[in-house]
Amino acid sequence: MKVGRWFDTGLMLAAMNLARLSTVFHQRSSHPWAWALALILSAMGVAMAAQTTWVDPGAAQPCNKPLYLTFDTGHMGVAPLIAQVLEQHQVRVTFFVADEPAQTGGSSLSPAWASWWRARALAGHQFASHTLDHVYWKADLPQSGGFRVKPSAGAHSGEVSRYSAQEYCQAVEAAAHRIEELTQKPALSLFRAPGGKTSPQLLASARACGFDHVGWSDAGFLGDELPSQAYPNALLLKKALAQIKSGDILMAHLGIWSRKDPWAPAVLEPLLEGLHERGFCFRTLDQQPQYQAWIAQHRRTLGQPRPAESVSTGG
Repeated sequence: MKVGRWFDTGLMLAAMNLARLSTVFHQRSSHPWAWALALILSAMGVAMAAQTTWVDPGAAQPCNKPLYLTFDTGHMGVAPLIAQVLEQHQVRVTFFVADEPAQTGGSSLSPAWASWWRARALAGHQFASHTLDHVYWKADLPQSGGFRVKPSAGAHSGEVSRYSAQEYCQAVEAAAHRIEELTQKPALSLFRAPGGKTSPQLLASARACGFDHVGWSDAGFLGDELPSQAYPNALLLKKALAQIKSGDILMAHLGIWSRKDPWAPAVLEPLLEGLHERGFCFRTLDQQPQYQAWIAQHRRTLGQPRPAESVSTGG
């Protein structure tokens, strides 16, 4: 049902809090009933959300200088802090998801993170694929129409393999399907290749199976994966505030293993504050003019057939 704005928003915030509580119970409690209670709290949150419509406080406001903030998955160690900052500043982002190893054990798209992802969906964020096993493109195989790839997650992590065009599509689709299972929200028909590494052949193959590629703007590379000794947080913040311009797609991660001084929330919070002070506003990629028509023509629905598991061959 559709209700008034403030009551509707109150219900949504209550649903988000229930989802957050379920995550706490699951991750912090060793009691045998913790998982059952987490499921009950999460289900209550989903049921409440089903009766409400999320009101994006910024959606009705004019946005003359839009930015599109995106996050790729990572070790997830800073994910709760990032979510807190985004909620505090009422910023909606697009998450590109892969099932990567998590700092707390398990992986980023495992059931342990289901409540966290569901809360992000309830908060109005969008989701897209980063390939399920974070599959890096290495080279085209022109004769077969396939690709040489190297996953950095999953059962074949670190192995150089050969994917057919169909298998690469399955890798892209599998991540979209997994986040839809976790959030009960359709993913966008977009993907980001790990490392941004692509070829015209790979992009054509992905578009043929319904996914358009999203990179990032030059100034939108926020540098959170660079070594903190050479690129300290203060330098990254100063550079971003000086160079980001209207229409840019920004990119950061939910945790980088190699960076000793975490980028978030140390840079994220003052960056959002500084950009807001400069008149910028934030939108998700479904509102980005370059991708709006594609998304409308390739709109996903829940319950699409589960993709067949990719089978890669060595070499």
